[in-house]
Amino acid sequence: MTWDILITNIKGLAQVRDNTPSVLAGSAMAELPVLENAYLAIADGKIADYGEMQSLANPSADQIIDAKGRFVFPSFVDSHTHLVFAASREEEFVMKIKGASYAEIAAKGGGILNSAQKLQRMSEDELYERSLVRAFEIMKTGTGAVEIKSGYGLTVEDELKMLRVARKIGRETPLKVKTTFLGAHAVPKSLTKDKYIQLVIEEMIPAVAEEKLADYIDVFCEEGFFSPGETEQICEAGKKFGMRPRIHANQLHRSGGVQVGVKLNAISVDHLENIGEEEIKALQSSSTIPTALPGAAFFLNLSYPPARDIMNAGLPLAIASDYNPGSSPSGNMSLMVALACVKMRMTPEEAFNAATINTAAAMEILETHGSITRGKTANVCITKPIPTLSYIPYSFGAQLVDQVIINGALIG
Repeated sequence: MTWDILITNIKGLAQVRDNTPSVLAGSAMAELPVLENAYLAIADGKIADYGEMQSLANPSADQIIDAKGRFVFPSFVDSHTHLVFAASREEEFVMKIKGASYAEIAAKGGGILNSAQKLQRMSEDELYERSLVRAFEIMKTGTGAVEIKSGYGLTVEDELKMLRVARKIGRETPLKVKTTFLGAHAVPKSLTKDKYIQLVIEEMIPAVAEEKLADYIDVFCEEGFFSPGETEQICEAGKKFGMRPRIHANQLHRSGGVQVGVKLNAISVDHLENIGEEEIKALQSSSTIPTALPGAAFFLNLSYPPARDIMNAGLPLAIASDYNPGSSPSGNMSLMVALACVKMRMTPEEAFNAATINTAAAMEILETHGSITRGKTANVCITKPIPTLSYIPYSFGAQLVDQVIINGALIG
């Protein structure tokens, strides 16, 4: 057999798993299998074979990549982003530097409402072109699968516009894309909260479902935004149309988001900068995946999710970027892994597991992504020559992902 791509002399082939667990939790998160002096074969967009170099006999491939001194690992899975947006918000960045809080900026018409105003004025074609640039940006830094939320439209048509763009990115790029309807991201100034919730439930959700634009439904469960009761009401409406919940929970306050996420059987609860023993105990009785977004905690100068407490409780932990224009303007998952190590005291092994297998579980794509497993989609990163895999989070400012293969093809 002639393979499409054969990667040889790999210093370390990381995340090799003949059988992928459903999710990694507790002490299992510290275990990252690495095969030394290895090869990896790719055919028809899938991982065809791998093993030690000494067992590779009579290799035949259309393209051979010599990875001497380099590591190869599965491409990152980013399970929480707001990749589709109209414009950056660096003016708010300056306000933050001068001491304005997230809530103060939002109260002055900034934040989500600022992004919504810009997006509402932009055509769908232009929004796609701008978002496409970001899609290729994250691919080149090693992301092969991504979740994309709406939430900057806040009108029926503009929420649909965002989700259409997200779906198109999934069709027109090699990225594996899952989409989430986040109409309940903020309340537009033109409506009361009750009227807006009515609009979300009675008009937005049915319209999104009619065009089959969303896999999931999300709500920003936070003081000043949506309460646990409102979150439950909105998510139950989405569930009737087949959208499983995933919740923005406990970013700024102990908002009750974790508990309502567990009650709703949400696939994940994301942020978690403000959780304690009560929230961790609630998660222990559920299959909901806690997800940390260290880029947002870093950019907003918030406390970081208590990763060690979460893992010591026997729970899984996922790490995603929260790529968005206001609170985490980076989709670089290598940086997120570094922040998890430096600020959340996770080991590199734990952080890599959190950003591959556990995020794949949080996107419900673990059967095809998240590990080096025969038959899975051939999404892999090849590093520059580095001494160890731990060197990636250690060298937090460097771009050490040298080549990226998605769906069995090199990304230029």
